[in-house]
Amino acid sequence: MAQLVYPINPDSLLADVDAARSMARNYAEAYQSASPYPHICIDNFLPEQVLENVLADLRNRPEKETTFARAQENKKVSYVPERLPAYTKNLFYALNSRPFILFLEEMTGIEGLIPDPFFFGAGVHETANGGHLDIHADFNLHSKMKVERRLNTLIYLNKDWREEWGGSFEIWDKEMKGKVHSFTPLFNRMVTFSTTSDSFHGNPSVVNHPEDKTRDSIALYYYTATWDESRKSHSTLFKPRPNSADKKDYAEIRRDVLREFTPPMLYRRIIGPLSRLGF
Repeated sequence: MAQLVYPINPDSLLADVDAARSMARNYAEAYQSASPYPHICIDNFLPEQVLENVLADLRNRPEKETTFARAQENKKVSYVPERLPAYTKNLFYALNSRPFILFLEEMTGIEGLIPDPFFFGAGVHETANGGHLDIHADFNLHSKMKVERRLNTLIYLNKDWREEWGGSFEIWDKEMKGKVHSFTPLFNRMVTFSTTSDSFHGNPSVVNHPEDKTRDSIALYYYTATWDESRKSHSTLFKPRPNSADKKDYAEIRRDVLREFTPPMLYRRIIGPLSRLGF
């Protein structure tokens, strides 16, 4: 059996800080020197029993928290940790705790990482057959905590997944000229990457599982208190792939124009109703 990477106890979900930091050092150089931006893909990341317990929890899924159905992301559902069964919910808390934060800091070289207690955008993500997520860069500011987004961590839950079933995680170059890396969303595979306004990624290949199973992942995001109010915040920046049928996100373009020319307090009051009207 391959050696696991993150030393978490499957029963207590506790991890030893020193062991976590020591293990992270094995991956620091690979992460920090990766191209086109810092990232890493690690297999056998957690003790297998941890994710077996998560799969058992997910046999009975809660009410869907957020559903995405548009040209850029379709047939995608997010479940927030608070609504998940106890074991999976506690795993999210464990991955927001000091040992894992120090693991990430040691591996990435980013000091002062802050977990998100609100799990904004995080949770268990499910993509059904016919679903996809176009190439994009993520929002850069946590609007509630006013902190800068720095890292994404994804842990996949899909046993025996094949590349031809779609849903592979893709990393693209900063000029959006071509795909640089592609990772099949295999069970217990972890992908972590640094988030910037040009760290383009996604899973644009449509999911097509022969038994209609969903593509599932755990997603968490981490921040630093480095936001400068002189900078411009943005939401998700979708980028069409060259020579593809990908659609531009005109709704976000309209919102960006509105944000640019509207006082912040007024913008916050009107954007919700306008979004519900399809603005």
